[in-house]
Amino acid sequence: MPTEHTPAGLEPWQWPQAHWRGLVDRVRAGRRLAPSAWPGGAPFAVALSFDSDHETNDLRDGGGSISRQSWGQFGARRGAPRILDILARHQTPASFYVPAVSALLHPDEQRRVVAEGHEIGIHGWIHELNSTLPYDAERDLMLRAAETLEAISGMRPTGIRTPSWDFSPHTLRIICEMGLAYDSSLMADDDCYELEMDGRPTGVVELPVEWIRDDAVYFGMNRFAGLRPYTPPEAVLDIFRRELEGAAQEGGVFQLTMHPHIIGARSRIWILDEVIRMARSMNGWFATHAQVVAHVREACDLPHMGD
Repeated sequence: MPTEHTPAGLEPWQWPQAHWRGLVDRVRAGRRLAPSAWPGGAPFAVALSFDSDHETNDLRDGGGSISRQSWGQFGARRGAPRILDILARHQTPASFYVPAVSALLHPDEQRRVVAEGHEIGIHGWIHELNSTLPYDAERDLMLRAAETLEAISGMRPTGIRTPSWDFSPHTLRIICEMGLAYDSSLMADDDCYELEMDGRPTGVVELPVEWIRDDAVYFGMNRFAGLRPYTPPEAVLDIFRRELEGAAQEGGVFQLTMHPHIIGARSRIWILDEVIRMARSMNGWFATHAQVVAHVREACDLPHMGD
């Protein structure tokens, strides 16, 4: 069915070149940002992150499943404390991407996150899907989310990870309007790069994610769909280890995404501990996503737009 972005009556193979190039160029990877050195002479960087979705995974879909909400509550009650305890034991900084509604439901958790030296980043209002929203609604939610996180945690977010890594045609424009330093939702490289919008550089750094480096794809569960956990924890650790070793060999960034309600289970939390141990044995530089971006920006001489 034709949309505002699709020429009426034409299939994709019939589109004129100007149309499909325009779709590709809306948001695209620009200059690769690969520092020649990392702080302290470390051979590579380690950027651990946690998406604290909690109850919003169900609330986003209408709030009809008390069971799914309880799973999210487990993330706040047991998962997040276990994660924070391990990070504290290893003195390891990390980034937490928090929907505003999760922060409102669990404000003490966010205060602990910041008090222990970690980063708080934007992760939507209620884990909404940006691609379903008009520009005004998406912008309003992102602004309100940033204000809410700052009011609760005392930290003004400098970066965003869109819920479900769902990036609308308006998302990058709003990121620029808000003056955010970086995004961590896209997948065009292993290492950082500058985002371009409509063929022009934006000054916004992308610290890329990948489903391979996300615990949810291996341990996800939905009893009303065909989604079932299929990968043993040992196999997941092996995948993460190989990604870690590759980053170390190339001198790049090892970025990992986890979720308190998933990785926080007793049978899985040890994966986090092992990843940290392995990365430390390889002399990786542990940093928040914001710290990685700040180093990359300085090392690669990338100013903010308007600087």
